[in-house]
Amino acid sequence: MAFSLFNKGKKNQPATNQVVEVDVTKITPNRFQPRKVFDPTAIKELAETIEAHGLLQPIILREYEDDKYEIIAGERRFRAVNELQWEKVPAIVEKMNDKETASLALIENLQREQLSSVEEAQAYRDLMELNHITQTALAKGMGKSQSFVANKLRLLKLIAPVQNAILDRRITERHGRAMLDLDEDQQRDVLMQIVNDKLNVKQTEELVGRMLGKIPAADETPAVEAPKKKTKKKKQRVSQKVSDSRIAVNTIKHSIKMIQDSGMVITTREEEQDDHYEIVIEIPKNKQEKGGK
Repeated sequence: MAFSLFNKGKKNQPATNQVVEVDVTKITPNRFQPRKVFDPTAIKELAETIEAHGLLQPIILREYEDDKYEIIAGERRFRAVNELQWEKVPAIVEKMNDKETASLALIENLQREQLSSVEEAQAYRDLMELNHITQTALAKGMGKSQSFVANKLRLLKLIAPVQNAILDRRITERHGRAMLDLDEDQQRDVLMQIVNDKLNVKQTEELVGRMLGKIPAADETPAVEAPKKKTKKKKQRVSQKVSDSRIAVNTIKHSIKMIQDSGMVITTREEEQDDHYEIVIEIPKNKQEKGGK
């Protein structure tokens, strides 16, 4: 769990620390937690898994006052054991200051790839501000391209209602990106139409294009010959391929989440390119897991 990029080479090795039982009532959530939305159904499912198999991975805490603890990593597990009404929870207590705690909490959540795009953007921004680093340094430390980080950060230029709609998953990241060139009032208007009329991304892009004058209004569009059947079939095939690829990506993400919920620490990196998705999964070998014993 080292994060030398952000704490100037200082290494934290919780695997060598003793696991202790900590009173649940003495634990508070991390103030720097990047995740803003916790799915109650997912927490309940995790609680059922923990009840059946036990807590395979202790949560990581720091003692910020005498006998008072703050979560560094493992808030979903903490919420799950609360659901089970446990009095104590297995934990590893680290010695960290505010900056180290915030950085590690942000990194831990980013590596799990379960944040919404807005939460991810906020986490990148907070890491840069906390550690006084550039986008390039952050991207290198996180194993991302600089353009990937920059594109995520652009989402923070959206007005709060649009960001909240992405957080609540009422609209997608791509809906939000389509609105980046609009002013605040236009963003509000488009958001309302997306939600009320259930616009897909293409329809949203066309709506934005008309508002910006890039696409002529419907009554100004020149008449065109009706598409031939072959063209229609081709569009259907392309649409099907896009749908299939998204289903594959979502299936992989769901499998990764199930493994992480079981307590195994794995890291993933995902980038969406113009013509393909790239997902890298890192799973520690058994020898490495036993190395601290």
